[in-house]
Amino acid sequence: MNEAHVTVIGWIAAEPYYTITGNGTPFLSLRVGCTPRRYDRQAGQWQDVDTMFLTVNCWRGLADNINASEFQRGHPVLVTGRLRVRQYERDGQWRFSAEIEATTVGHDLSRGTADFRPVQRGGAPTDEDRQEARDVADQWALTTPTEPQTQDPKAA
Repeated sequence: MNEAHVTVIGWIAAEPYYTITGNGTPFLSLRVGCTPRRYDRQAGQWQDVDTMFLTVNCWRGLADNINASEFQRGHPVLVTGRLRVRQYERDGQWRFSAEIEATTVGHDLSRGTADFRPVQRGGAPTDEDRQEARDVADQWALTTPTEPQTQDPKAA
């Protein structure tokens, strides 16, 4: 209830990663880059500030819908969800990672158009659906040298 909800406008920075977890839950992760702009009065022009990258984690139907929508690197997106800041140690230094557990993701229609198709709900995924998702995950594994470490927060 008392969680930080955020909305981010940015660009997909890397091809989305889609998989089916060991317990059969669809999962999709993508990186979104946001580059704020500030007006520099002395120079009389807009300046880009350092880009911030966020990991966006999507579960279940949202993961399936994004995967079917062919989101790609470079697409402008809007993301809404719960902000998670994680602290970890690497090479003897404490680091931070910002992630969003997405509730909604969509193309930024101020920058282009979309063709929306509602999903038919009510039926459980078929074995054919599951096999297709596994094939996509296998194809990703063959083209990606490292996979992100993921854990379903709902299972914890």
